Amino acid sequence: MTTRHKYAKQLFTQKPGGELPSIVVAQTENLQSRFVIQKILDLREQGIALNDIAILFRSSFLSFDLEIELNKADIPFVKFGGFKFIETAHIKDLVAYLRVIENPRDAVAWNRILLLVDGVGPRTAEKVIDDIVARRASAEQDATGTTLPAFWSQFKSYPDKIRSLFATLRDIAPQHLAPADKIQQLLPYYEPIFAKRYDDWNKRKKDLEMFGQIAERYRALGPFLSDLTLEPANESVTDIAPTDADEEKLILSTIHSAKGLEWNSVFVIYALDGRFPSTRAALSEESMEEERRLMYVACTRAKEHLFITYPINIYDRDSGLVLSKPSRFIAGLPDNLLDTWVIDEE
Repeated sequence: MTTRHKYAKQLFTQKPGGELPSIVVAQTENLQSRFVIQKILDLREQGIALNDIAILFRSSFLSFDLEIELNKADIPFVKFGGFKFIETAHIKDLVAYLRVIENPRDAVAWNRILLLVDGVGPRTAEKVIDDIVARRASAEQDATGTTLPAFWSQFKSYPDKIRSLFATLRDIAPQHLAPADKIQQLLPYYEPIFAKRYDDWNKRKKDLEMFGQIAERYRALGPFLSDLTLEPANESVTDIAPTDADEEKLILSTIHSAKGLEWNSVFVIYALDGRFPSTRAALSEESMEEERRLMYVACTRAKEHLFITYPINIYDRDSGLVLSKPSRFIAGLPDNLLDTWVIDEE
């Protein structure tokens, strides 16, 4: 049995003046992302370099919605402590399934999802793709619509496992299904493949959940795929960047990867109980103390501006709970120490 020692600390600052930290409550995850984008642009106009601004988060998947908005806003960024959303292999898998629904002539997407099927190698995949692209996805098919079940029912001569793929595609193809509904119906087919293909699939599950949540704000598949496949900006922010700032990039980082570093301005996103600290951290006192230390690390990375943000009414698939409360590490802080903002659509 180990004995834990606590050392009393009295924190103080020698720096006079300055802005109070801001607590920002957003009605949705996307509003949180859009708030962060706007504040980044404001800070940039004040002359603060992009590489002196950091967005910190507890887990890598929590930056996914923000990454899409950064790409749309042409704000270049680098990410530490995890892959960028669209660069993760399992997200590329899901995007490939959706791409062949949108465009059955997409040979690259076909190749990816066919090679996920047990027993299908490059030669078999090539033959199937040639069959689809060269003969079956004809102009006549385009005239009747490739989102109709008839298109996907033609492939009965294929082996059972490939027919199973086509049956799934047929079920999610109809245009009246919103992107989030398509993903929800696709997951029962994909999840066994996902679990078999990726040794760390249990750590990646949250990525699939976040992918579905991002899809919920889209009504049609085309715009969703367009936003997902936007290339990250390689240049500085249009119109407001100085001519010598071509290498400026915003910093996105997990808090673990931010230890020892400081920036002028820091955003700590998803400071939501159940996300930070995570629901699982509540299972042990030791885990909760580690989460508390991480919050301390995150907040002390800011030299001038600190924004702590959280969305509300977030459904957590693992626990079955709706997350709406601020992180217990910031709940109950005295009002005179903070500026509090509420962001909604209005």
